[in-house]
Amino acid sequence: MDTPETRYAKTDDGVHIAYQTLGGGPNDVVFLPYVPGMEVAWDEPTLAHVLRRLAEVRRLVLCESRGVGSSDPTALPSPEAWMDDLRVVLDAVDSTNVSFVCHGGGGLFGMLFAATYPERTGALVLVDAYARAAAAEDYPMGLAPEVCDEIVASAERNFGMGGLAGFLAPSRAHDEGFRRLMAHWERTAFSPATISAVTRWSLDFDLRSVLPTIRVPTLVMHHHRHSGMYPVAFSEYLAEHVPGARLKLLPGSDVYYFSDTADEVVDEIEEFITGVPPVRDPDRAFATVLFTDVVNSTPKVNELGDRKWRQLLDQHDRLVARELDRHRGRKVNTTGDGMLATFDGPARAVRCAQAIVETVRPLGIELRAGLHAGEVELRGDDIGGIAVHIGHRVSALAGPSEVLVSRTVTDLVAGSGLQFDERGEHELKGLPGKWAIYAVRS
Repeated sequence: MDTPETRYAKTDDGVHIAYQTLGGGPNDVVFLPYVPGMEVAWDEPTLAHVLRRLAEVRRLVLCESRGVGSSDPTALPSPEAWMDDLRVVLDAVDSTNVSFVCHGGGGLFGMLFAATYPERTGALVLVDAYARAAAAEDYPMGLAPEVCDEIVASAERNFGMGGLAGFLAPSRAHDEGFRRLMAHWERTAFSPATISAVTRWSLDFDLRSVLPTIRVPTLVMHHHRHSGMYPVAFSEYLAEHVPGARLKLLPGSDVYYFSDTADEVVDEIEEFITGVPPVRDPDRAFATVLFTDVVNSTPKVNELGDRKWRQLLDQHDRLVARELDRHRGRKVNTTGDGMLATFDGPARAVRCAQAIVETVRPLGIELRAGLHAGEVELRGDDIGGIAVHIGHRVSALAGPSEVLVSRTVTDLVAGSGLQFDERGEHELKGLPGKWAIYAVRS
């Protein structure tokens, strides 16, 4: 197979996203390596061999999100923006079903996409991946703060000098040609400031709450590595918390696509991807739910009367519909003088809630809004499940013109620029435990 040409898909906000495709077939494989750099990947013989083998299994799709590689330079994208970039590429190449083969931090994006778009995801392969890297009180296997700081500092300090060689393929660290290629790869993929920001983000991001909502066949693979970046506990955690996931340990310390065992690993991946049954219509999906409600509506009805109140609600509905359309939300149903909507991106949902609250104020009414992200049950055009109940309970805590969110939402919008103020822990009616609530800062 020839080396593919780089092409570009354009996002709704005018950003050009670089991508390549190779091979054919009814379905696709999206390859998400530890470091982007598809222009250089074909110059490394072992990796190029792996890519061509994957292209024989399914059509291969490579892409680079905004801000990295050959795509337009922008600020570091949020996970939501990354998903939008990939979705635009998949739409551009008429892709309807993909299997992900992810390595390291690339697994964060693969898992989030699989949870959000189960109808477009056939299978998920996670190699040396993790849901969270940094330690937390309820995540003792994570990396200590000082280790995370050193990883970030080292990434910037050694940028462009081939440090990836020793990290990704220790047995080839002293191969001068390989090290030069890795140095070129680093400079092609990132800038010094970007590598620092990307590394810090990948260490701090927390996807644990999403794992139980992944409903696609998942294979977790882990190298017997000496690097502290990827302890086997990370992969064990994924295998334990993604429903039905299977764990497979790989030999050696070199990442498979740089090792002499590459074909054996690709054999495993090929069997896993091609051996799954046809994808059924999903009855569950990961989504962000938004509830809004008019504050003090009863006095307003008494003041205006039924006819004028109905006219006011009609104006309210038109303004809300406009904002939902702008932010790619889907109105599920109305709830008295409020509404329930879903979004495929939490940051977009938060911004839509803010816009709705501000847009209806000139009508002389104030809204409260609440958001939560989680697995929802798909019931035709309606939705149900615990995530919906949580979103409703969160909205009930909001004051006039206030947007409240759950902790899950704040975790998933890291890097989006949104800011929050703590509103303490609350008991939510009918739900166990206490829930941390946050107010969106205007």
